[in-house]
Amino acid sequence: MTKSEIVSTEAGDARITWHPGRKPWTVLAVGHGAGGGIEARDLVALAAALPAHGVTVALVEQPWRVAGKKLAPAPRTLDTGWRGLWPALVRPGLPVIAGGRSAGARVVCRTGAELGAAAVLALSFPLHPPGKPEKTRADELLGTALPTLVVQGGNDPFGKPGEFPEGEYGLVEVPHADHGFAVPKRAPLGQDEALDLLTAEVTAWAASLR
Repeated sequence: MTKSEIVSTEAGDARITWHPGRKPWTVLAVGHGAGGGIEARDLVALAAALPAHGVTVALVEQPWRVAGKKLAPAPRTLDTGWRGLWPALVRPGLPVIAGGRSAGARVVCRTGAELGAAAVLALSFPLHPPGKPEKTRADELLGTALPTLVVQGGNDPFGKPGEFPEGEYGLVEVPHADHGFAVPKRAPLGQDEALDLLTAEVTAWAASLR
């Protein structure tokens, strides 16, 4: 049974929607990107699949989304919101995996270690703006100082898996998927199969952290 709570931060009120795990042993807190909210298909899939494996999933809405704004603020403000809501994610005896998609992935890469996260999950990490590979954000990913998993669509214009630098992190490709993990109808991998692959890989990685 899900429940939501409002958390006040210096950037405004954030919202956490909890999907309790069965005999939970960890919390996966996942933030959304700059172009959407927690209704993103990958976040919905994780919230549906992981609780059965003992992972409590907390879907986090940044203050700008809660306030009904259409444009995300500057990265510094996103970090402020995430830092402010972090204490509400901590449950006694449960390590917290800091996760996010797109802009949210950048937030957790930048703040995970300082906040005491157990690991970092980066979904659709925006390695660079589309068509501008020279404007790399690899330093954020390589600087997490935590166990890190990147899950990337094979056709993500913000960075295809083959563009990622070598480093001490895991990288999973969802074949044919775009930045939102949508796959074209002509692809040999169906949409449900793509999301099943994503959730299975995240589940296995989370279990390896125990």
